[in-house]
Amino acid sequence: MMITGVRVLTPDATEAPFASLLVEDGRIAAVLPPDAAIADAALHDASGRLVIPGLVNAHTHGHGGLAKGSGDKWDLALLLAHAPWVSGGRGLDDKRLSTTLAAVEMLKKGCTAAFDLAAEFPAPTPDGLDAMAEAYGAVGLRAVLAPMVGDRTFFQATPGLLDALPDQHRERAGGLRMPPAEDILQAIGSAARNWRHGAAGVQLGVAPTIPLHCSDAFMQGCQRLAEEFGLRMQTHVSEARYQAAGGEVQYGSTLLAQMDRLGLVTERFSVAHGVWLTPEDLALMAQRGAGLAHNPGANMRLASGIAPARAAIAAGVTVGIGTDGSSSSDNQNMFESMRLAAFASRLWEGAEEADWLGTAETVRLATAGSAALLGLDAGSIAPGKLADLVFLDLDHVNWLPLNNAANQLVWTEDGSAVRDVMIGGDWKLRDGKVLGVDEAKLARDARAAGTRLAEANAATREWCEAVAPFVACHCRALAGRFTRVQRLLRAD
Repeated sequence: MMITGVRVLTPDATEAPFASLLVEDGRIAAVLPPDAAIADAALHDASGRLVIPGLVNAHTHGHGGLAKGSGDKWDLALLLAHAPWVSGGRGLDDKRLSTTLAAVEMLKKGCTAAFDLAAEFPAPTPDGLDAMAEAYGAVGLRAVLAPMVGDRTFFQATPGLLDALPDQHRERAGGLRMPPAEDILQAIGSAARNWRHGAAGVQLGVAPTIPLHCSDAFMQGCQRLAEEFGLRMQTHVSEARYQAAGGEVQYGSTLLAQMDRLGLVTERFSVAHGVWLTPEDLALMAQRGAGLAHNPGANMRLASGIAPARAAIAAGVTVGIGTDGSSSSDNQNMFESMRLAAFASRLWEGAEEADWLGTAETVRLATAGSAALLGLDAGSIAPGKLADLVFLDLDHVNWLPLNNAANQLVWTEDGSAVRDVMIGGDWKLRDGKVLGVDEAKLARDARAAGTRLAEANAATREWCEAVAPFVACHCRALAGRFTRVQRLLRAD
């Protein structure tokens, strides 16, 4: 196929000249002058469009699709305390539906691939993983689907939390248990041996959710699976200060240092959030070839802080950008994530202009940077790259007039100018309509599921709301004890 009449974002994202694109066998075969002609090539006139590489979501949670708008003044600890009702009571159809909602939103907002840390409670199941993978396949998005797992509950994992609860809550919280570690690891291993979704662009990964939520033996078990099956791994590391504090209490070191001692920090590994990573952590990540998924929207929403993106880049860490899940940032808009990443870089105390993320650099982080974390040969419009392309309407008010493509992608675009999306050379979105999903039925199903799950989880929600103030008090006190990481990071 020859795509003609378009402006094409250059690989460095600094310009968008007129060009023609030749797409063959799911990849970009050539970027040609606008008047080029190829005999026998099927033509697609895309005049009035800006073509950019598909945005790649470096960190999300498909199970959050049904949970958007669930909370208000929550920090991370409160989000985790409310998780039993926010994501509880899901049957197989709900798991498929929630992932479909997230994937549809990403596609309609210009995203072509995602690293999805997918949760099933109490543990991953073959049917559940298949259902979520099939949801991505139907919508057409590429994905790394990494079951988010741990062998400790939030109450067991947070140092001192159970003892801080009143008696009437301590017994219930202490009685919560995850399945045996061997059972969880066996389920992931079984899924890896029987994985059948690669042809649809969905790869299996593994996600030991938070180091404190995982015993050392469990984390090592996850690493063995990653090595045996070549799985990408992503973990929430030092997302909130109370977690960084818990690492000092539990391990006498940073969380990342402990994971490295256990062998998890490799070139297949990426940190999600990393707000409280130390300079030593960043140097270690660069040495090991690990990456960072920067989620500025969720970090602000949950009062976690601002991740050291510039320091990570300077250290040699591959950095991508993500949205986080729809229960922790409430949308799947990578344009918004780019905008917030650029804004947040200006808020570091002592940061100078050279430390800020410029718009072209931010676009590269959200495309090529994120693609690297997923192991995708995508993220720029160049010969040989996957033909994952987004077509933006230059007649949309966001682009009137076109002054600077990178600036307007980051500062003014919000997803509303996205008209068409091609993934692997195949159309997945045409004129704003998802081709693989009945969107009217999706809406009906989502409304019905929201009502049913709210009723089913009402009693659990009542208990979570009762215990939440004690969780907040304890975790904020734990964070307040922790000054070493903050001092090292801010002094760098």
